[in-house]
Amino acid sequence: MSDFEPFYDVSRSYEDNYEQGPFGAFAEALKDGNGADAAGTTSEGALATFLGQPVNLPFGIPAGPLLNSRFTTAAFRMGFDLATYKTVRSRAWGCNPFPNVLAVHPKSADGSLTPGSAELDEGVLADTNYETPISISNSFGVPSQSPDAWQPDMRAAIEAAGPGQVLVPSFQGSRAEGMSEEEYIADHATTARLVKETGAKLMVMNTSCPNEGHNRLLCHNPLLVGRITEAVKQEIGDIPLMVKLAYIPSDDALELMVRSTVGHGTVQGFSTINTISAKLVDANGNQALPGAGRDRSGVCGNAIRGAGLDMVARLAAIREKLGLDFKINGVGGVVSPADYQAYRNAGADSVMSATGAMWDAELAHKIKASR
Repeated sequence: MSDFEPFYDVSRSYEDNYEQGPFGAFAEALKDGNGADAAGTTSEGALATFLGQPVNLPFGIPAGPLLNSRFTTAAFRMGFDLATYKTVRSRAWGCNPFPNVLAVHPKSADGSLTPGSAELDEGVLADTNYETPISISNSFGVPSQSPDAWQPDMRAAIEAAGPGQVLVPSFQGSRAEGMSEEEYIADHATTARLVKETGAKLMVMNTSCPNEGHNRLLCHNPLLVGRITEAVKQEIGDIPLMVKLAYIPSDDALELMVRSTVGHGTVQGFSTINTISAKLVDANGNQALPGAGRDRSGVCGNAIRGAGLDMVARLAAIREKLGLDFKINGVGGVVSPADYQAYRNAGADSVMSATGAMWDAELAHKIKASR
């Protein structure tokens, strides 16, 4: 892997990536100055839609590696027609200490992780031996610039989209010490309003990252998500809202999530999955990521594709069962054109790749060439 440079440089800090990135082919795309990727457009116009917006191909990069408008603009130029601006907050929020990314090596022959398996608690090997098909740790803590910084940059990111391309803003609420549940709900609504002010045509609300320091997921509380999305919708009106979900093992809980959101008219889609939480260890069985509270990390990439496909198929089945109209964005382990098609076959209306795209800047072009 030494001859390839991911557009997010895992050997540098988050702050260095934010200030100096992107790298590799994405950096070259910015130098070209040719605007949006010509390979993404056709004489017939857009071929699909994403939450009502026309897109050339419903494929792109989810929240995570696209840190600012330079990253999202480069993604557009490399043919990713959906570029998600990394999750923003109502206030500046620091990143977990470096390193944030390690290569993860599950024991299974195909490199997959199974939700609920003993391996997730016993320990999964993590090191700096990056090899494809790639799986990595995702231990950032959802850092964010202040609105004074990200709002004007998000506006620039939206304007840089070419024909048939859409900037997808991601946001979440921030739970501070001593904050009441009502204040937590209000912070989501405030952040959504700040995103709306940038001219966003749609947005994704992240419910799939641990509440800071508690290793609990907001999406495991469907009723609270329902209350939050009602408050958010009051702020954003008709702007389509998608909710990002982690893996939810219970069909009843997943159906309750749909009924509590789509069923109330507050949510127009779900994006799933984010990561699978695992205890990460080095070759000696010690904690792989340094620092208190970092014995576990979300794992993304090849290891979680099976879980992502399972969530998409189960959501599609619930959609049919309830007769509700909502979109499904499939995420997790997409490293090839075949993976893109597998998600579409499972019921996804759109597909995104973070880790796979980081290690293969040509992934969007490959998928378009395969169709």
